[in-house]
Amino acid sequence: MTHPLNTLNSVSLKLLLPLLASIMALSPLAIDMYLPAMPILAEYLATDMPMVQNSLSIYLFGYALGLVLFGPMADIYSRRKMVLLGVSGFLLASLLLPFVSNIEQFLSLRFGQAFISSAATVVVPSAIREYYQKNTAKGLSYVSMIMMLAPMIAPSIGSLLLIAHSWQMIFYVLSFYSVVLLVLVVKYLPEVIRDTTAQGKQISFLARYKIVFSNNEARLDIISSMTISLAFFAYLTAIPFVYLTVFQVSEFSFSVLFGITVLALMSAHFINTRLVVRKGSRKMLGYGLMCALIASIILLAVNYFSLPLAYTVLSILPLMGGISMVAVNSDALVITKFPEHAGTATAVIGTLRFGIGAMAGPILAYFYDGSAFPFAVLMFSAVLVVLLCQIIINRNKKLSSMRTN
Repeated sequence: MTHPLNTLNSVSLKLLLPLLASIMALSPLAIDMYLPAMPILAEYLATDMPMVQNSLSIYLFGYALGLVLFGPMADIYSRRKMVLLGVSGFLLASLLLPFVSNIEQFLSLRFGQAFISSAATVVVPSAIREYYQKNTAKGLSYVSMIMMLAPMIAPSIGSLLLIAHSWQMIFYVLSFYSVVLLVLVVKYLPEVIRDTTAQGKQISFLARYKIVFSNNEARLDIISSMTISLAFFAYLTAIPFVYLTVFQVSEFSFSVLFGITVLALMSAHFINTRLVVRKGSRKMLGYGLMCALIASIILLAVNYFSLPLAYTVLSILPLMGGISMVAVNSDALVITKFPEHAGTATAVIGTLRFGIGAMAGPILAYFYDGSAFPFAVLMFSAVLVVLLCQIIINRNKKLSSMRTN
């Protein structure tokens, strides 16, 4: 059992939600800000481009591994202290990164930076659940909507810092961001009192994962979250090739199209915050799924018949909006099922999300044919798996209701 020390009257959600979003933005900023510096990093560290690109996969691996460890810990120990640990570790790694002299040191520090930062981010969904209770999806949507500003502006900030100074300045700015975040966390993040006599305190590390995986409905929602994440990472992996190579748009046009898609994602989250309290997460997931299904079918047809760029853009916007709605509501449905194990549930979702996300590149590479069609097929297939999971959940609920009656 957990009880916020500070009530909603003393800690306004208008302040708390941006703070939680800022904590969650650590990884997007750490990933996206240094992307423009990759060629310069390869030259500076006397290595080839693929080795520098591997730093992204190593960061995601370190982050996922950290979630596995820190998720159950977030259900036992002070969440405020977990955040302080994660942000402090991120700060230390960010300060050390500008002084690396070879790629091995760079990769090691990036792994450590990701691993320790997960201690901070893993507590955010469970903190939102404590304040929003059954309306967790609304809180998650608000945080996601604010957090999406990070990947939208991070590459531009990275490019400006490169022009103004050097690649090292990117990590100094991340260090400054960490310091500001630490001050805000110390001042405004509420502590949580935990009932140390509760039975849950005695539950082992592995037993917490068993509790989450043993729930049939939660398993299907976890698969839904995991599979829709595959679609999201497929988009991130394929869209530069689709726009820049297949349709041969300029770098500026690409940045505009990418920004428009981020706005579509933010709009979907905003719509979710307006409707989820009245409709519920399950219904909102269904609405998002139908939108994604229709848009993915259109995307499939558009690329099969090699139609112009405008048709691809117009199908991707509702598709990504639908995907974001499915993701946030499936996450909320899982987290709200485990009030005493929300950290573990978050770790399960996050680890599987990044794990399957890492498969997007190899899958697209295996089916590569020089067109955007494999991308469209993968997006449609992922949405189809989610549809099957939700059909099974609805069928099981009807069967359970019939047995009860």
